[in-house]
Amino acid sequence: MLKLKHGLLTLVLVGSHLVNAETCPDYAVLDALPNFTYPAERSFEHTASTFLSSFYSPYHIIHDQVSKADESVTIVGKFDYSRVFHKDLEDEKVHAYIYGSGMSQWQYLGVYTTDTDGKVFVPIQKSEGEYQVRMVVEGDLSSVDGYLSVVSDKRKAVLFDIDGTLTLNDFESVGDYLGVDKADPHYYAKETVLAYKDKGYQIIYLTGRPYWVGKDSREWFDYMAMPQGQLHTNPYGDGPIPGNTQAYKTEYLNKIINDSSIEIVRAYGNATTDIAAYADAGISVDETYIIGENAGMDGTQAVYGDYAYHYADKVSEFAALNCD
Repeated sequence: MLKLKHGLLTLVLVGSHLVNAETCPDYAVLDALPNFTYPAERSFEHTASTFLSSFYSPYHIIHDQVSKADESVTIVGKFDYSRVFHKDLEDEKVHAYIYGSGMSQWQYLGVYTTDTDGKVFVPIQKSEGEYQVRMVVEGDLSSVDGYLSVVSDKRKAVLFDIDGTLTLNDFESVGDYLGVDKADPHYYAKETVLAYKDKGYQIIYLTGRPYWVGKDSREWFDYMAMPQGQLHTNPYGDGPIPGNTQAYKTEYLNKIINDSSIEIVRAYGNATTDIAAYADAGISVDETYIIGENAGMDGTQAVYGDYAYHYADKVSEFAALNCD
């Protein structure tokens, strides 16, 4: 096999035929993180923060981002405590780091101070690749990880909703959030996600869950041994059931498709809001797969029962990418 570069397009010579090579996510680099050195722990700036950290568990989240190569992007970290109250950590120092493609060690990005919403805003500019961002609270060394995917041209991706799509129903996240149970997946859901990852596709999770369930979602991915991928939660924070799920999903999909050069080649969901949002974003119904009571609605492709037959019939034979 011979690779020939022509601008941003890589041509792969296989035998006597030229085929386009794809730019695929560099997941391998995130499977072997280098040693990480925490910053020095120093007292919180405010007594209220010390109290907060002493009596409540951290519930921090970093909002994942997709960006084009060599363009600046702002990574937002939000820091709060308590599974129930989600009290923001205000006016406290947070240290930011990044590691990923082409790097041999963690890079220090600087120290930032949380605002009145418990947020920090970290500008990052990187070349194409997959990156893990880590933020550490100086006052107690609690930390949180997030992900940045940097793409240079049309990156092919497979999109998954979570509740009722990967999990058995829309209420499975409640057990996760309350800490009393782990959500049960549909049979062969994990194998379906991993198959697309192994074939070279970007995995994107787009969930209607509010942002403060992000930690539980990450823990569920680890529990299921699923790729962390790109996780996008609803910024709505006023209650357990966001009322703007369709609009939020449509807006996000249009952003990554039009601004970040992502091509959604397949999308999975279960709800009417998924069907509508995917259609509004221009995703073909021929590649929109719906499981559950809405399976096959509005011309979408039905996944019946679980993913076992679908995996054998539609996933195992789906074309793998010629990754550059």
